[in-house]
Amino acid sequence: MKSPRHTDVNLGMRPEESWSHVGLVQRKEADSVSNKSINADEEDGGLQICRVCGDKANGYHFNVMTCEGCKGFFRRAMKRNVRLRCPFRKGTCEITRKTRRQCQACRLRKCLESGMKKEMIMSDAAVEQRRALIKRKKREKTEVPAPGGQGLTEEQQALIQELMDAQMKTFDTTFSHFKDFRLRGEDGSIWNYQPPSKSDGKEIIPLLPHLADVSTYMFKGVINFAKVISYFRDLPIEDQISLLKGATFEMCILRFNTMFDMETGTWECGRLAYCFEDPDGGFQKLLLDPLMKFHCMLKKLKLHKEEYVLMQAISLFSPDRPGVVQRGVVDQLQERIALTLKAYIESSRPYPAHRFLFLKIMAVLTELRSINVQQTQQLLRIQDTHPFATPLMQELFSSTDG
Repeated sequence: MKSPRHTDVNLGMRPEESWSHVGLVQRKEADSVSNKSINADEEDGGLQICRVCGDKANGYHFNVMTCEGCKGFFRRAMKRNVRLRCPFRKGTCEITRKTRRQCQACRLRKCLESGMKKEMIMSDAAVEQRRALIKRKKREKTEVPAPGGQGLTEEQQALIQELMDAQMKTFDTTFSHFKDFRLRGEDGSIWNYQPPSKSDGKEIIPLLPHLADVSTYMFKGVINFAKVISYFRDLPIEDQISLLKGATFEMCILRFNTMFDMETGTWECGRLAYCFEDPDGGFQKLLLDPLMKFHCMLKKLKLHKEEYVLMQAISLFSPDRPGVVQRGVVDQLQERIALTLKAYIESSRPYPAHRFLFLKIMAVLTELRSINVQQTQQLLRIQDTHPFATPLMQELFSSTDG
C-alpha cells in the first residue's frame, strides 16, 4: 500500500514551522501506529489528521482518528452491506481529501486497513437512546442555579428577613383600616364612603375620585416601613426625610403592583377593587396610561414577595436624592441590597430561564424613577388649579426629584 501523499492536504502550517513535523505525521500514518502514539502527537500540539483521507480529523470514530466525512461513509457502507467494486479495477486507489469520493471500494478498504471496526457501530435504537440521554442531561443542566450562584449568606438572609418583617407590619393588604375616606359626589359635594361589608361582596370603584385618600393611606404605610428598618433609623434625621421625600411615591407603586390583577385591570384591596377610570378624560393620557403600562410591565415579571420588598429598599436607599448628606453610606447600603437581590434570584430561580431577571428589575427601577418625576410634575400642576392633595402629600411633593 502506498503511503498517502500530503501535497493535497491543508495542514494549516505557518511558514516558520518545521517541515520535519509533516514528515513525522506521514511516517505515523504510513506505519499505522497505535492510538497511543497519535495521542502523544496530539498532546504535543500536532495537527489531528484523518487516518483515511488525510483531512482534518475531529476525534476517534469506530476506533480510529477520522474526519466527520469518513466516519459517516464507514457507517453507511457497513449498514448497506453491499459489495463495492473499484471502478478503476486497481483496488489500490490513493485516498485523499480530494479523491475520497471517486472510489468507494478503495475508501472502504482504507477505512478497514486503518483499523475501523464494524462492531463498534451503534444500532439505530442505541443512537436514539444516546440522543435521549443527551437531551435529558441538557434539560437537567438548565434546572440548576446560575454558575457562581453560591446561595445567600447569613447576612443577606437576615437582611431579607428584616425587610419582610417590616413589610408585614406596615403593609395593610386587606385595607381593613381604610374606612372613612372622602368621595366627591356628582353635585361636587364631598361625603364619607363606607366600603361594603364582607357579606355585601366586592365593589369596583374608580380610583381618581379619592386618589388623595388612597395615596395618603399608602404613604403612611411606606413611611412606617422605612422607620422599622434598622439601617434607615441609623441615618441622620435629615437624610431620612430626604430619602422618604424622594422614594415614597415609587415604593407605593411597587406595593400597589402586588395587588394588581392584570386580567381585570383592577387593584384588589381587600373588600375594594379599584380601577383606572376618568370620565372627563383629562387625566387619562397624562397620569393613568403611563401608570397602567408600567404596572402591566412589572406584573409580567411574576416577582416573589422577597423581590418586591428588596426593590422597595433599593428605591428607598438612593444616594442621589436631593438633600442627602451621607451619600457614601447610603450608596453602600443600596449596593448591599442590590447584591442581595441578585443572590436571591440566583439561588431561588431556575437557570438560564431567569438569568436576565436582575437586569430587568434594575431597568424597571430606572423606569419607575422617571415615572416618579413625570407624575409629580403633573400632580403639582393640577394642585395649583384644582387643590386635592392632603398635607402629607404636599409635604412629600415639596422637594422631590421634579
